[in-house]
Amino acid sequence: MKQGKLFWFAIATLGILLSFSQLSPPTVETLGERLFFDPILSEDSTISCGSCHLPAFAFSDTTPFSKGVGGRLGRRNTQGITNMSSREHFFFDGRAATLEQQIMMPVQDSLEMRAHPALIEARLARHPEYAVLFQQLFQAPPNSELVSQAIAAYIRTLETSNTPFDRYMKGKPNGMDAAAVRGRRIFMNKGKCFDCHFTPDFTGDEFRNVGLYNGVEFQDKGRYNQTNDLADLGKFKVPGLRNVAVTGPYMHNGMFKTLEQVIEFYDTPDQFVKNPINRDTLLARPLGLSVAEKSDLKAFLEALTDDRWRK
Repeated sequence: MKQGKLFWFAIATLGILLSFSQLSPPTVETLGERLFFDPILSEDSTISCGSCHLPAFAFSDTTPFSKGVGGRLGRRNTQGITNMSSREHFFFDGRAATLEQQIMMPVQDSLEMRAHPALIEARLARHPEYAVLFQQLFQAPPNSELVSQAIAAYIRTLETSNTPFDRYMKGKPNGMDAAAVRGRRIFMNKGKCFDCHFTPDFTGDEFRNVGLYNGVEFQDKGRYNQTNDLADLGKFKVPGLRNVAVTGPYMHNGMFKTLEQVIEFYDTPDQFVKNPINRDTLLARPLGLSVAEKSDLKAFLEALTDDRWRK
């Protein structure tokens, strides 16, 4: 874990635990918040959900692949988890249908937290505070299902809409500047972004192949691994774009560090991946964006970031 990342995680965790201790009475959401930042859910009590979903970066990570227990690297880039309440699928391959189902998968994953339900339940039952809190809130001892419910309830509080874009759409002051307004027109039209990134959270919750699978240097089959349907080969879940300016690196493999690089990829994808398999027809031809249009598009994407993370 990088020193800067460790600093932000420590500050966030301390603040969460201190604020939790001052809340009365506790709620399912605050219990979930405490569990989210508590490494008690990992095999050796070193990794929490918050170790990879950093609050300072809209609950995303800052590296292509996050480190789990023992320094093991994950398989895909850690996504931000704000604005998850309306999602229909979770993970890049959509293997979880609900937030509750999603919660325990990283906890049990051999490359991530490496724990199992019996271990977690025993630890929480022995914990003097958690045992009481679960009884108080659920009238039951701690178990993995209730842990999932609590953490999911907390994640559903991470909705964000205080952005220049939202103010612009409502006709309020401090909305988007002229560059972002021009960028929105590109997003909706020439850039073809809106074809995949629609709805208030800028995702249609679909699976698309943008050309990052060719069976050679790009071998992640994405959604196909869940469905065994050749039509899903190389498809990944379209992520939402709220707070996207602070959730890099980007793509399921974290291959792009900046929004500029992402825009360059969609403008001319063939220069990045040779002979892609099953690529979406939307990317059949270069977009032909000018330098100015790329800059305006980036300005619009930055305008989707909540004030909490705008610098």
